[in-house]
Amino acid sequence: MRCLSRRDFLAGSVATLAAAALGRVSPAARAAARAEAPKPNIIFIMVDDMGWADLSCYGQKAYRTPNLDRMAAEGVRFTDAYSGCTVCAPARSCLMTGTHMGHTPVRGNTGGIPLPADTVTLADLMKKAGYACGGFGKWGLGDLDTPGVPEKQGFDEFVGYYHQVHAHNYYPGYLVDTGKKMPLPGNTGFKGPHKGAGGKPAEHDGTPYQFSHYVVFERMQAFIRRNRGRPFFCYAPWTIPHGNYELPEDDPAWQAVKDKPWPVKAKVHAAFNLMVDRHVGEVLDLLKDLGLDGKTVVFFCSDNGAAYRFKGSLDSSGPLKGFKRSMHEGGIRTPLIVRWPGHVRPGRVSDLPTYLPDVMPTLCDLAGVLCPEDTDGLSILPTLLGEDVLGRKQQRHDVMYWEWHQFDWRKQVFVPNGLMQGVRMGQWKAVRHNGNKPFELYDLATDLGETTNVADAHPDILQKVRDWIAANRTKPTKQVEPKAPKGKRYR
Repeated sequence: MRCLSRRDFLAGSVATLAAAALGRVSPAARAAARAEAPKPNIIFIMVDDMGWADLSCYGQKAYRTPNLDRMAAEGVRFTDAYSGCTVCAPARSCLMTGTHMGHTPVRGNTGGIPLPADTVTLADLMKKAGYACGGFGKWGLGDLDTPGVPEKQGFDEFVGYYHQVHAHNYYPGYLVDTGKKMPLPGNTGFKGPHKGAGGKPAEHDGTPYQFSHYVVFERMQAFIRRNRGRPFFCYAPWTIPHGNYELPEDDPAWQAVKDKPWPVKAKVHAAFNLMVDRHVGEVLDLLKDLGLDGKTVVFFCSDNGAAYRFKGSLDSSGPLKGFKRSMHEGGIRTPLIVRWPGHVRPGRVSDLPTYLPDVMPTLCDLAGVLCPEDTDGLSILPTLLGEDVLGRKQQRHDVMYWEWHQFDWRKQVFVPNGLMQGVRMGQWKAVRHNGNKPFELYDLATDLGETTNVADAHPDILQKVRDWIAANRTKPTKQVEPKAPKGKRYR
């Protein structure tokens, strides 16, 4: 079991939130504060395909992200945070179930493989703790009319895309609103993707186009306003900066980069990141306006690395090797920033290795509900609030594990021997991108860019890697796409 025991939970968990503001107090006073602390609101923003070096607080030089920089200055920024996988749907499965890729139910990235009906999700646990649960963006864990849809997995409301291939279009004919199609009539006849960002299709009936992220973001803001008087869990898996590479030409983010001497895709990726930054700032402003600033903990991360390195323009992976669809650091290491005024001490930088399976026990810790015993995650609350405040040490992973089985989209089959795997054991990182190939080994303490394979010098480490995988990985259940209408990829 990797989450807290009931004794530990009652002795040093949730309600220490109030004690964080008390400074040095006696154990009895700290316990009393824990017992009376209200549940915090939780906003978890996870963008899609943002690279580790895409924010200026992580080293981006081509543009600035002032709101996320401010969020980092007012909270804690993690340098060694990871996704659960190198692609979208499995990463979301790790997040929602608190399990790593050796256990998580959805391991394929075809777009609509559903969570099983009996899955206990993060939203189920938040709902049990008394939270209103809303989701806004890309689900990716079950198409319409499957057991995996969010309204069957703990959410009161979910607005956006269910099948992630649907999410490749920012001007769709409809979004999904809690199980029902919500038409976007302004997008009738849209022919995208744009040849250039902000370009218009050749023909249209004059009705304004409806950029999906604007619609999703407005519904997210409405959810926060509507639930201001009760604890809420707002899950925001925003689709940007994932392709298609199209956005409104009059958006200020596009206007800021449209004349840059970069390839079009790099310009749109940068514009999307500027849009993310602007909307994070608007969320923080909304919390302040509603009097919820000190009552709400906000998380920000990405679901995997950048889709491309954008070498020579954005350098989205920075010093890291690889990008999305790779087990190297550029494919799985992501930004992670957490802000909670009055509770998370500001201006800190943490090198704690953490990944998406840790979100479930952390949020359970915050919400005052026990996490399932079979989670693979560890609560990072002692790092967020301080070990001195909680009165317990931060647990650390002995091993962190990733995998992904590559898929041949043309033949619609999983690639033979296409199992990619990554393992981190402290400073050591083992990687292989083919099931028939030996593991490579890198020392992240001296070789962050994974340039020198030291496998031959450390057979003992690789034996530990193989032994751990054999003991801790289960074979995936059959990964089946739901039947779609003829000629379509999603329902």
